[in-house]
Order: sequence, then structure tokens, then C-alpha cells
Amino acid sequence: MACDFTGGRVEACKESVGGLRNLYIANFNSAMYDALTLGTDDEITGLGSAVTTYKFELRGENNSFEETNENSRDNGTSFWTQSGSISLKVQDAASQKQLKLLSYGRPHVIIEDYNGNFRIAGAQNGVEFSVSTSTGSAMGDLNGYNITFEGKELSPSSFVDPAIMGDVAGFVVDATLMNA
Repeated sequence: MACDFTGGRVEACKESVGGLRNLYIANFNSAMYDALTLGTDDEITGLGSAVTTYKFELRGENNSFEETNENSRDNGTSFWTQSGSISLKVQDAASQKQLKLLSYGRPHVIIEDYNGNFRIAGAQNGVEFSVSTSTGSAMGDLNGYNITFEGKELSPSSFVDPAIMGDVAGFVVDATLMNA
């Protein structure tokens, strides 16, 4: 049967941490998914052509990513909801313009965590972004943007080989940073 699993897992050591370091966002490209090269563990090891990504640096503890597998025995369906929440400090015109454009599209998102892992959300279908602006009410409150994204995919987000991040044949990172 095609859905039989083939392995177990030992208890992991306590050597990982939570949190997100960076997001890399690429405009949606339907051909990208079909051109992916996958390794033996379904890790993305290559792309058919270079894909430009835009880096969003994240600091603090208000940034997260999670996936939920949803199944229906009655309907015979199974899919993964990929969702993330990030907070960007400081409002400015350039950021607002780019975030508006981000909310109009359905880009691909590569998540880099503090363990050095890269994963891609919305690889096949893209993700939807929602942006809210916050000025806070007290001096110590956030003045910036709260951003959420959600995608629905047939498979969980694939790990991306770090060797293709910033590679001319992989995910090319655009060095232009807003609010720099």
C-alpha cells in the first residue's frame, strides 16, 4: 500500500531552539515547483533556474511558523495548512509600499530558523499575506507591522538545502533591504 510508513524515530537530544531568524520571499512562479530537484529525504537540493528572493530580517520572539495536517476520512483528503506570524518594527513609506504589494500576490516563503534550517511554505500554491499596521498606545508598544501568512499544500513544507540559498543556480538573495 502506498501510504504505509517505513521508519520510526528515536528521542531527539535537547539541542534545538525555537524562533525565526529570517524570511526570504519570492514572487509566485508556477514553474518553480515542477523544476525542483528533491534529495532522498524530500529536501530541495536544486532548482530549474535561479529564483530571486527578498530577505526580511527578524529579531525578537514575536515570529513563528507552524503547520497543521488536516485529514478527512469521509472525503479521503489530506493536506497541510502552513501559517506564520511576523512582526516588523518601525513604519516607513518604503516598507508600506512593499508590504502592500506582498499582500496583493501569493508568493513563496522560505523560513530560516535559529537552528540553521530552511523550509519553503507555499512551494506549489503560494501563500496569502495579511498586513496590519500598529502604532501602539504606550511608549513601549510596537510601532510597525504585524504580518500573517497562510498556505495550503498537498505536502508539508520541504526542507531546503542551505547550499542553494544565495547560490546563482538556487534562491538568489536580493541584498536590497527596506529600512536599512
